[in-house]
Amino acid sequence: MADITLISGSTLGSAEYVAEHLAEKLEAAGFSTEMLHGPELDELELDGLWLVVSSTHGAGDLPDNLQPLLEQIAEQQPDLSSVTFGAVGLGSSEYDTFCGAIKQIDDLLVACGAKRIGDRLEIDVTQHEIPEDPAEEWVNNWINLL
Repeated sequence: MADITLISGSTLGSAEYVAEHLAEKLEAAGFSTEMLHGPELDELELDGLWLVVSSTHGAGDLPDNLQPLLEQIAEQQPDLSSVTFGAVGLGSSEYDTFCGAIKQIDDLLVACGAKRIGDRLEIDVTQHEIPEDPAEEWVNNWINLL
């Protein structure tokens, strides 16, 4: 089992690129990683350390590839008390639902008992042409909390 499971949800690919970049940084710091782009609930270990990276599209909506996972978690309410996680969201502050997807994910994981490590990162794509840059700064600090 990998030290850190990265779960990405992306509509146009930006969150997937950020997740892959973070996996490289985590591996360089000595962690093993597993990358899952839009997994089903039965593909996940219900313990350990997750790093969730998700874009927001539409009116604060989840990316299509993460929608099934979140529906499964909401319906099944699995015990996630053995899960710790980090959360990184991408969105545009031009919308009042800025980073709405990662907020939904964060709330649902916590409601099922998971514990977030550190602050949730919300990347404003209107302020950061290269979203990997603030994500890299965040993950360097996040690693120190592990």
